[in-house]
Amino acid sequence: MKTLQLLSLVMLLTGTAAFADGKLEFQPTDTVKTVLDKQVGQKVELRLKGGEKLAGKVEKVGDKAVHLSAIAGQELFDAVVVLEDVAAVLIRTGGK
Repeated sequence: MKTLQLLSLVMLLTGTAAFADGKLEFQPTDTVKTVLDKQVGQKVELRLKGGEKLAGKVEKVGDKAVHLSAIAGQELFDAVVVLEDVAAVLIRTGGK
């Protein structure tokens, strides 16, 4: 539950790509999976429960894992991250 609260706070502060008239379309029932589903093809940063950060482009989201490509700092690598290990999803919403 604490992870969901943290995710909600991060999403509220950073927003998502799903905006309507500048408003965040975050639903209380959203999960890490549903948030990442909305970001397929976009760049995100994942904060893992162990404290690590992993940024890349969301390629595909499964029931238990997410496939990231073009990992920041290691662009020639892809990663598969277990959804249960994700503490927060950060999404850039403005600027260049």
